[in-house]
Amino acid sequence: MSKAKADIYIDKTRPRKNGECSVKIKVTYLRKRKYYPTNIYLTPDEYEKVFHAERKTKKQKENYDKILYYQNKATDVINKKLIVFTFDNFEQAYFEQRNITNSISFAFDKYIEQLIDENRIATAESYRNAKRSLESFKKNLSFADITPAFLKKYENWMIKKGKSITTVGIYLRSLRAIYNLQNIDRSIYPFGESKKLYSIPTGKNTKKALTIDEVAKIFNHKVPANTNKEMAKDYWIFMYLCNGMNVKDLCLLKWSNINDDMIIYNRAKTKRTQRESKSIVVALKPETKAIIKKWGQLSVVKETYIFSHLKPGMTAIEQQATIKQLTKTINKYMKRIAIELNINKPITTYYARHSFATVLKRSGASIELISELLGHSNVGTTESYLDSFEKEQIQEQTNNLTVGFSKAN
Repeated sequence: MSKAKADIYIDKTRPRKNGECSVKIKVTYLRKRKYYPTNIYLTPDEYEKVFHAERKTKKQKENYDKILYYQNKATDVINKKLIVFTFDNFEQAYFEQRNITNSISFAFDKYIEQLIDENRIATAESYRNAKRSLESFKKNLSFADITPAFLKKYENWMIKKGKSITTVGIYLRSLRAIYNLQNIDRSIYPFGESKKLYSIPTGKNTKKALTIDEVAKIFNHKVPANTNKEMAKDYWIFMYLCNGMNVKDLCLLKWSNINDDMIIYNRAKTKRTQRESKSIVVALKPETKAIIKKWGQLSVVKETYIFSHLKPGMTAIEQQATIKQLTKTINKYMKRIAIELNINKPITTYYARHSFATVLKRSGASIELISELLGHSNVGTTESYLDSFEKEQIQEQTNNLTVGFSKAN
């Protein structure tokens, strides 16, 4: 039976501007070859000296030991750890010791593959964006590089590039999740709240809610019929009235979700995270029924999507691309409508959810009811939506404190 073999290889096909080439471990099996980086770059002349010079410098000896370590590790995996060789089995074993010398890029890639296999395409895209950002800041990043000082430098670099603190937080929470999957000594854990550790920043909880008057302005705003602008307005109102539904859940709605005058569905976002996904019950209003009639596709088949954006047989990646494009379209036209109505807020699909919760709160609904309607697993999550009333409302309500006071001279 043919056996896999690990050799040292210098890749001269894509040299750097300074002439340095990547040194890799070449694994060959049944005439198929795959290459694994050592993150060491040498010129061809230096490569020859590292392996053949009688007297090596300290740096040459260091590179020789590192490269030999990677070759020996690969050979050890082939000879001792694999009963049946496949490249996938080899990679799992070769990278299984996720210690502080391992590649962060590889760890991200493996987790992204897992997310895609689970059809969590949007989450995979978010992790991919985090990986690209970190790679732009520092090439060949390893877990040994992740220190509180490094994380602070990355945060400052992102801010100087004009990125928001919210984006920094999202990317570094992704990095922390990847880090937590590794078997790394907790004594060097870089994340935490103490002065010696790095605390991941949280974005400002900017209010994304409209007043009921602003929502009414949108509803009554006249836009050209049968256009993307009309569709965007109608979909935004539909999501607002349907318990702050998001675009993905709107696209996934089927006729089977409608029962009498109710829509009953499970949020796609929580289907995987909750063992028993909580059903959300939406009371259908005349306005939502009219939107379904205008934009829905009639069908006697219960498993047909109500809105025709998703098609049977689409892959998860194709579905995600469609949902992302529809979200962009809605946001684009809603921002234009906001300008036309002199609403000084960048209205997006997310505003529909916040507005639903906030309007209900101002009407006197309990937080427990609002939490149930939003499909939150706990009231604390709901409270983050309802952290404060707008300044104008506070000013208006607290005017009652001075009723009967004489005017100041």
